[in-house]
Amino acid sequence: MQRSMKPSRTRLWLLASAEQNPGIEFPYMAYSTTTTTVALQVAGLLLALTAAAASANMMSGPAAPVNKSCVTGRAGAAVSIGYGGARASAGAGVSLGAGAYHATCPQAEEIVRAGVERAVAADPRMAASLLRLHFHDCFVNGCDGSVLLDDKPPFFIGEKTAVPNANSLRGFEVVDAIKAELERECPETVSCADLLAIAARDSVVVSGGPTWEVEAGRKDSRTASLQGANANLPAPTSGVATLIQKFRNVGLSAKDMVALSGAHTIGKARCTSFSARLVSGAGVSFSTAADMGFLQSLQQLCSGSAGSALAHLDLATPATFDNQYYINLLSGDGLLPSDQALASPLGADMPGGSDDVDVAGLVAAYALDASVFFQDFAESMHQMGRLARGGGGGNGEVRVNCRVVNSAS
Repeated sequence: MQRSMKPSRTRLWLLASAEQNPGIEFPYMAYSTTTTTVALQVAGLLLALTAAAASANMMSGPAAPVNKSCVTGRAGAAVSIGYGGARASAGAGVSLGAGAYHATCPQAEEIVRAGVERAVAADPRMAASLLRLHFHDCFVNGCDGSVLLDDKPPFFIGEKTAVPNANSLRGFEVVDAIKAELERECPETVSCADLLAIAARDSVVVSGGPTWEVEAGRKDSRTASLQGANANLPAPTSGVATLIQKFRNVGLSAKDMVALSGAHTIGKARCTSFSARLVSGAGVSFSTAADMGFLQSLQQLCSGSAGSALAHLDLATPATFDNQYYINLLSGDGLLPSDQALASPLGADMPGGSDDVDVAGLVAAYALDASVFFQDFAESMHQMGRLARGGGGGNGEVRVNCRVVNSAS
């Protein structure tokens, strides 16, 4: 009798946490139906090959070391994204380009990199947190550092208390420390928005993912939008159609949505974010296809925590930026309803608009080939980093303190 190579999921998510700032860590090629079918079949073989690795990580172990490798096709590998060094407009008269600080602050990227490495070495979860900060910044009026502004009630209410952000976003102290060092090295030069963009890239690299050249030259806004944060950011319960529309609303494609969702290969999520996965027929539960042991383990994790417990978004390789997230989706092990929805049959038929992406087929392609995922992820991060800053705040500024506009410093 042939023994199944599929890893047991009974204990996969029994990792509760008493951390003070629970929340989702981050967040978000046309393929034919025939391509999807073949890819899914081959992906089954890949799942078997990864079974041993997944089983070895069933229980919580020591924190993974900071990854600094730069092997081609592996962790830290540079990917070519084909922009040829051309400068790009980010709105409000801002011009982005590679090497923007070479003359004015030569040590800027090294200072950010070192700060990220220290933070992730102390807390591996911080990589996902910093990546998520950049995502949540760019999705609200563009990449302008608005997500970092503190509330000053009753005069100013920013984005930190928006529903997707409150008691969820973290890493602000890490940003403060890096910004303070930048100000000592080159005062009023490096914007907080650029700091987030560089830190997001370095968080991916330090976790084993690809690297890319970050365009810089963004200015910091003098305002923020609570309403925009509540309206623009995708919810963990969103279906494929909603996810595609949310990304289109800010100028990104369906392909960008699938690639950027791969950021959920690192980080953790709170039980309240995936409660729909625990109830048959509620949201995208997939309870008929997934192992009941998987769902029961999630229920056991969350039952006594009042929704505050944390689960790894990817238990097999929780601190490594790789394509395991997509492999998990193919086996029904996506944690968030919005994640598992990408691999649903509906995803294969979802029109992608002008890019006409087969969402489920793209998931299968990324599961089969990490280098394809790395390439597309880097390209999509580049595109997201170019999102224009919206109205308000004139041409912006370079904040001295990322938490307050300069006039209030």
